Amino acid sequence: MLTREIAVGSRRPGDSLPIGLLIRSARRERGLTQYDLADALAAASGNASLGRDEVSRWERGKRVPGPYWQAWLGIVLDLAPELLRDSARLAKELRWRQ
Repeated sequence: MLTREIAVGSRRPGDSLPIGLLIRSARRERGLTQYDLADALAAASGNASLGRDEVSRWERGKRVPGPYWQAWLGIVLDLAPELLRDSARLAKELRWRQ
């Protein structure tokens, strides 16, 4: 519920989204499914260990992608590294508050 409050009601210009919401939003803006994103990340990184289930965990806030996947998310989704870092930090802070 706290994530929804930040995403919908209490955000100010310049605030970042939790990384799960950022990934979902960027993915949808590009017309990608979770499968498409997982495939694109696996192809770009050369690491076939990533699947749709992990993308789903990120988007639902169950996990926060580490620096390795953040770098590839930035490349595949054309997102700035600092935006991804800030969003990951916010997601971790929100998890502690719950």
